[in-house]
Amino acid sequence: MKKLTTLEEYIINAQNKFPGARGDLSQLLRDIALAAKIISREVNKAGITNILGLDGASNFHGESVKKLDLFANEQLQSALGRSNITCMVISEENEGVVRLSDESGKYIVYMDPLDGSSNIDISATIGSIFSIYMRPENKKHLTESDALQPGTKQVAAGYVLYGSSTIMAYTTGMGVQLFTLDPSIGEFILSDKEVRIPEEGNIYSTDEGSYIYWDEALKKYVKYCQAYDPETKRPYKARYIGCMAADVHRTLLQGGIFMYPDSSKYPNGKLRLMYECNPLSFIIEQAGGLSSDGKKRIMKIEPTSIHECTPVYIGSKGNVEKLESFFQA
Repeated sequence: MKKLTTLEEYIINAQNKFPGARGDLSQLLRDIALAAKIISREVNKAGITNILGLDGASNFHGESVKKLDLFANEQLQSALGRSNITCMVISEENEGVVRLSDESGKYIVYMDPLDGSSNIDISATIGSIFSIYMRPENKKHLTESDALQPGTKQVAAGYVLYGSSTIMAYTTGMGVQLFTLDPSIGEFILSDKEVRIPEEGNIYSTDEGSYIYWDEALKKYVKYCQAYDPETKRPYKARYIGCMAADVHRTLLQGGIFMYPDSSKYPNGKLRLMYECNPLSFIIEQAGGLSSDGKKRIMKIEPTSIHECTPVYIGSKGNVEKLESFFQA
């Protein structure tokens, strides 16, 4: 019989490999996992608990807020405030920083509480994304600028998907691990260790409804993906879920590329650098893939705003390098 490893066991075993580790990061990951279990429970019974639909308000991005968005935001912030480990939280649902244990908290957490909100009411896949940074050393009172760190400074990142099963993926810079929630025992169980993305894939993922607004270089790349060439396994398959975490998860497992470009409609792209693109880039890079804004590595971008947007092209090494060659031509 195969031995099952829980998320709790895996985190503790990983922590024990580092003598002197205090376990703060381990506790933070457990706090996020607890919130994910609660969100998963509500997602799975959303239709009978009146938590579907719009809240009636808009967030500061001008986007309609779903009830489940607010619930997920509250649960994650509540979980992060439990252990005095997190000093500040930056969420897609809050305009500014949310201060928790400002003077003693060791970590700064960015999060997209519910990625893919447009999928909520049709029971399609949605997710939560998180990114963890260290607070600056010897800094007692933090400002918003202290949270503006490049993605290379992340100490951990991950996502949780709420779909046919609830899956949590995370990295602390030592590979990518996948855990699947077993609702019968309420535990995340290790389902895939040291995940590696294929070197190249035959799937491209993007919102082709926005094709008219794209740069010519991207239009040419998509036409390349659609061209007939059996030697390079083209034409590629087109897949798009409308939830970045879910699209990137599929790309992680099956290979290929996910793209959300800048355009005449969104000159800086639409996805947020700090709580969408950086954490998923960390995951993909740890699995052997690449993430680019078309010209440079996503995680090397120096942020200027906590809600900054960026174009993103993320996935298998071969696919991303090919995409970049079209922008360099």
